[in-house]
Parts: sequence; structure tokens; C-alpha cells
Amino acid sequence: MSGENHTQVTEFIFSGFTDNPKMQVVLFVMFLVIYIVTLGTNLGMILLIRMDRQLHSPMYFFLSHLAFLDASYSSAVTPKAIIDCMAASKTISLAGCVMQFYMFDGLVITELFLLAVMAYDRYVAICNPLLYSVVMSKKLCTILVASVYIYGFLSSVVQTALTFRLSFCGSNVINHFYCNDPPLLALSCSDTQPKEIQLLVISGINLTSSLLTIIVSYVYILSAIFSKHSTEGRHKAFSTCASHLTAVIIFYGTLFFMYLQPSSTHSLNYDKVISVFYTAVIPMLNPLIYSLRNKEVKGAVRRLLQKH
Repeated sequence: MSGENHTQVTEFIFSGFTDNPKMQVVLFVMFLVIYIVTLGTNLGMILLIRMDRQLHSPMYFFLSHLAFLDASYSSAVTPKAIIDCMAASKTISLAGCVMQFYMFDGLVITELFLLAVMAYDRYVAICNPLLYSVVMSKKLCTILVASVYIYGFLSSVVQTALTFRLSFCGSNVINHFYCNDPPLLALSCSDTQPKEIQLLVISGINLTSSLLTIIVSYVYILSAIFSKHSTEGRHKAFSTCASHLTAVIIFYGTLFFMYLQPSSTHSLNYDKVISVFYTAVIPMLNPLIYSLRNKEVKGAVRRLLQKH
């Protein structure tokens, strides 16, 4: 980002969603309510898992990190979007844009691979129940979680460096509500084709490798479930996987739609609507999905209420 042939702008301006004052108020309220619910449910899930000893298992250890990631990557984008809904000037400094891009990208990549780790955890629990506590030891769980965080943020370093080494020497108005690859590439006066190819390749590798892990895990899981003679055993096995599968389908489906398209097919206005879904709505839905379908979480909530 140094030198005459690199970035000359010192700040960017978000176009946001609308200039209509009434719609801005509606969007302000909507984003604020979604963000409050997101923080409340995800932080509540983390506290519940920490406070209830019956939830001190690998499954809920990973779930607490999923809740942390959801709260974090929503916080990387949503507070700024809330402020901008009512702001006369929706500006962000170059350094702020770089940091927002880096944090959001790193947290999303980390969540991709955490969902894959959670699928492996369910595979061990259902296919090797007698060895589950031995295989999924506290040490292994810690190593797996640390690995996905390290990989996610190292991968984000590469993505961020390749994006912000481009020159932005024309308009500084980002047709979006946060710093993201497609609208930034649309602003660049450099040749963006190498970056577009890199984005497709790295995003494709991250999405497909993590999703392949989940698919292979669930092939074995479904095989083990259908081999069970007990209907109750099948139902219990399905119930432990249903929430995870729902979260995977929603999260991966949205990201595949967003990132595995050539830039020529992108409509940035349409992308903004999709981005609201995975930056604000999905982090709010995940704890609800896991709590509403999970008897152990419901039981932990009842025990906590009775205790206090």
C-alpha cells in the first residue's frame, strides 16, 4: 500500500442501502434489533455452556466457539452499518477498511473450518461412541480449534494483502455497507483479473475442502444411523446432527452463492441484500437453531433458572 502506483485514497465512503430518511430509520431499527439479539443469544450460549457442567463436552466446546465467531464477525460489520444508517457521511478510513476486511474474512474462514471440525466430532460420537471420550480428548479439541483460528487468520492475511495492493485512484465510493472484495474490485483502477482468479481459487479451496470434510463425515454418520435397529437410537442420532446440518446448509449455501461467481455476473445491489443475510441474520439464527432443537441446552436453561 506504499508508493505512487498503489492506493492513493485515504478513506472510502459506503453507499449504504438508501438515501430515503424513512427507510434509513427502518434499517437502523432492524439492524439494531438483530445485533442486540445476536449478541444476547451468542454470549448467552457461551455463558450457559461455561456455567453448566453437563455441557462440558467436546460438542458444546465447539459450539461455544461457534457462538463466539458468530458474535465476532457480526460485530466486525453490523455496528458500523447501524451508525451509517443515520449518518450524513458514511466514511471509513483506509486503515479501518483494511482492518474490517481482515477481521471479517478471517472470522468467516475460521467458521467454515470449525463447522467441518464439528462434523468430525459428530462422526466420532455416532460411529465410535465407545471411543469418543478417548479420541476427542481435551487436548485434541484444543488443537483442532487453535488450528482453524490460525489457518483462518493466516489465509485472511493473504486475501487482505492481495486486495489492498491494488490501486484505488478514482472514485472512493464503495457500493456496499462494508469492505468486501467484489465492491472493492469494482473500484480499483488496477488490473483486477489476477485477484479475481485468486479469489475464485482460494475461496473455492476453502469452501470445497471444508464442505468435503462435512460430506464425508455425514456419509459415515448416515450409514451408522441407518444400521441402527432401534428407532429411538436413530431419532437420537438424527437430533444431534439436525442443528449442525441446518447451520451448514444456510452458511455454505450463502457463501457459495456470494464468492464462487465471476465478477461479471455480480450485481452489487443484489449482493448487499445477500450480505445482510450472512453478516447479520445467520449469526442471530445459529444459537436459536442449536437451542430450540437441543434438549440438553433446554435442560441447562431450566436448571439455570431454577438455581437463580
